[in-house]
Amino acid sequence: MQKIRNIAVIAHVDHGKTTLVDGLLEQSGTFGSHEQHDERAMDSNDLEKERGITILSKNTAIRYKDYKINIIDTPGHADFGGEVERVLKMVDGVLVLVDAYEGVMPQTKFVVKKMLALGKKPIVVINKIDKPSAEPDRVVDEMFDLFADMGATDEQQDFPVIYAAARDGIAKLDMDEEGGDFQCIFETIINEVPEPEGDAANSLQAQVFTLDYDNYVGKIGISRIFNGTVRKGDNVMLAKSDGEMVKGKISKLIGFHGLNRMEIDEAEAGDIVAFAGMETVDVGDTIADPENPVALDPMHIEEPTLTVVFAVNDSPLAGQEGKHVTSNKLKDRLEAEMRTNVAMKLETIGEGKFKVSGRGELQITVLAENMRREGYEFSISRPEVIVKEIEGVKCEPFEHLVIDVPEDLSGTVIERLGKRKAEMKSMLPMGQGFQRIEFEIPARALIGFRGQFLTDTKGEGVMNHSFLEFRPFTGSVESRSYGALISMTDGETLAFSLFGIQDRGVLFIGVQTKVYEGMIIGEHSRSNDLVVNPIKGKAQSNVRSSGADEAIKLVPPREMSLERALEWIEDDELLEVTPENIRIRKKYLTETERKRHSRKNK
Repeated sequence: MQKIRNIAVIAHVDHGKTTLVDGLLEQSGTFGSHEQHDERAMDSNDLEKERGITILSKNTAIRYKDYKINIIDTPGHADFGGEVERVLKMVDGVLVLVDAYEGVMPQTKFVVKKMLALGKKPIVVINKIDKPSAEPDRVVDEMFDLFADMGATDEQQDFPVIYAAARDGIAKLDMDEEGGDFQCIFETIINEVPEPEGDAANSLQAQVFTLDYDNYVGKIGISRIFNGTVRKGDNVMLAKSDGEMVKGKISKLIGFHGLNRMEIDEAEAGDIVAFAGMETVDVGDTIADPENPVALDPMHIEEPTLTVVFAVNDSPLAGQEGKHVTSNKLKDRLEAEMRTNVAMKLETIGEGKFKVSGRGELQITVLAENMRREGYEFSISRPEVIVKEIEGVKCEPFEHLVIDVPEDLSGTVIERLGKRKAEMKSMLPMGQGFQRIEFEIPARALIGFRGQFLTDTKGEGVMNHSFLEFRPFTGSVESRSYGALISMTDGETLAFSLFGIQDRGVLFIGVQTKVYEGMIIGEHSRSNDLVVNPIKGKAQSNVRSSGADEAIKLVPPREMSLERALEWIEDDELLEVTPENIRIRKKYLTETERKRHSRKNK
């Protein structure tokens, strides 16, 4: 039997999970001294590197003494919470990371709740102890309180605590020690995390918890072997979650070491491996012995809470910038995403229109950003929450919202949230002039709130939220309070006309930008929409005038990122996404069409 330990690293977003895994890879000697690797080596795709967040859970394996430690790095953002839950079922112990200043955050609560419910043994790592504002002792007390509130067992309450500054490779069991390296983390994992249960002599049972895709071998299922032994070329039975049994053969068996994947010939109970050869494999399926197939419990995958409509781009500038513009290409790409992303759902709702449901705005904008970079061109509608009927009552998703704001600005934020049907649950001073306020709020009310919140708190506020539950519908919620500045004609913008328009609101575009009728070029300073002409030049005459040589000074336009634009738009507006531009437009481009539809709706 191999000596194996399986652990997951869980924490709130930006508390240092991926940096800690870097340190474990480095100090275990998994990276040879000659190997070059990037910072946050586990965050492999471009978006993860740019945003500094983990989007997909990933696994790696390290050798320490004669032990093999499988480590799974999980996302910390609430929109990817479904990944965390599945991963926890595959491991025997958990490293819970907490920031030494921020302490317990909503996502920490979410992941701890899931972990305790599954009966896992935690090791608490207080990270970033090198911050000047760090208060490790307060955070340890917060963790004890959290475990007590969540109904942890006595054994789970008795967790070991490690103090770390993962970026500098420092870890110690006592705050008073000088220096220290990750040796104490490895030792704690080996001593505290139980050995994997299961026996290599039993019939094969392995469960898939993540999917990958390879153009050469097709779908790859990454799974944990609970019982038995598996070899390359074995005939196996795939037990689907709906009870169907599918025969298959393992064409490739893949093991993990550091950042590398290598082909192996066999693996036994307790290990985490990947295999190829079965196209119908899904998350939660059991790979079983064909002679004696026994399925494991299927996995509960969290339901989506938001939907948007992806559609073919039909604006006057359509097809000029993207490589893939047809509905067939769009459909194929979205279906490919659904193959590996089980937290999202797809349905076709009309000619060239696809309804995509996900866990939150970030999850949907990450998909849109990836598609845009691959050369796709499409439009997206405003996000809507999924409303469902529970026992005859119309219900909508509610979120647990935690905000950290400067004390002198908290009144403004509380007032704003009050108008959006938020209920305040607690208010605590955080030191250094900040307050932490917790709310329960309908998910609908959070759409479009982030931009307003950053303005109100002068960019200093921090907000985090995670899904709470479905509750009875709360009626209408206040949305954007300003109208739009809409272009009345097609052409390229000129400085002279933009100079006149900028007094009416905030512009989103600069000079010499292509515009078309019905495209939104800015935010009006009042609540109504205003139609303007951004391409009008100055009428020249041969008579000299005193104002002829006045310099035109334009205010820099507001940069609209994909997320910001998606939050900003209303129900009658769309986002046009191309590899080069993000444009905001009205669904109905001409003013007469807009008037006709507004009359119909009344």
